[in-house]
Amino acid sequence: MLTATIQVLTRWFLSLAAAGALVALASWPISGYSQSTRKGWSVKDFKKPSDTELKKTLNPEQYQVTQHEGTEAPFKNAFWDSKAEGIYVDVVSGEPLFSSVDKFDSGTGWPSFTRPIDQQNVTTKVDGKLLMKRTEVRSKHAGSHLGHVFDDGPKPTGLRYCINSASLRFIPKNKLKDEGYEQYLSLFKKEK
Repeated sequence: MLTATIQVLTRWFLSLAAAGALVALASWPISGYSQSTRKGWSVKDFKKPSDTELKKTLNPEQYQVTQHEGTEAPFKNAFWDSKAEGIYVDVVSGEPLFSSVDKFDSGTGWPSFTRPIDQQNVTTKVDGKLLMKRTEVRSKHAGSHLGHVFDDGPKPTGLRYCINSASLRFIPKNKLKDEGYEQYLSLFKKEK
């Protein structure tokens, strides 16, 4: 009972803290995310753009979140309640990160996933900001700040990857082949 109460209070505190911290960001656009022209993903072809290039290709919110560990407002971001089928890739690099198959409604106002598509594309580290220990999630190759992972998610993993929409680009299932991610179509095949 005490653990459940602490988890509820922690979620409430994080939502409140994030909303308060983003007052300065309120004038920045929430929509209009840049669309990468990169087709597919290959680690051998990826070279992280310079900071100057990133400022030109990302909108201010995307830049703040991915490059300076920012947090977007809950319930006011592109993907928190999206039910569309497809995958989510890093907005900077295009590396595949999460699938709608593993997405769930955590009630926090941010997109939440039970696991990454490929664990090799994400890294984690302890984050002591906000006076609490959390585990930060970053894309491995671009080093983009994505969000945090918590151990209060549903089965089968028990994890909740709480991710900022601003760090993601969504590729719908019907565009995976055109975008060079056709190997992920198998995630959406129904078992007969």
